[in-house]
Amino acid sequence: MHVWMKAMRFPLAVFFLSGILIFGFTVSAQAEMGSHRTADGKLKVLYHIDGSDVAVAKYAMALVKKHIEAEGGMDKIDVKVVVHGPALKLFDKDAVDPELKSKTQTVMDLGVEPEMCQVSMKLFGTPLEQLLAGVIPTEHPVAVKRIADLQEQGYLYIKP
Repeated sequence: MHVWMKAMRFPLAVFFLSGILIFGFTVSAQAEMGSHRTADGKLKVLYHIDGSDVAVAKYAMALVKKHIEAEGGMDKIDVKVVVHGPALKLFDKDAVDPELKSKTQTVMDLGVEPEMCQVSMKLFGTPLEQLLAGVIPTEHPVAVKRIADLQEQGYLYIKP
């Protein structure tokens, strides 16, 4: 073996070992931040609706449906829809816009369970029973906390 080849062994070994360590730290950091996929490979996505504009809410529900279709169905995507603030009034079962009701029902039929902020329900004096059937209370009483928790779990955030 040539002398220069022996001299190069140590730097090459250090180079490769450094690469392995850097790769390992990168993978570890990504795992700590949370994957954008569930354990079974579904893409995790969060849609956030908080305004009083019915056109935006209808658009959001249309986007949810199109996103599910684009991913290939509910077996490929985990969609959360979190609603709070003035948007609560848009989902009142007695006053809901017919097109919004239809679009919301379509995504619920696909398996999406829109979550309503518990604090907003109290502030607006609207019990869950007054909202569209199928809407559930947020897992955490405060919607913004629920949204932050979902983002921490790796859900991609979309706000139409």
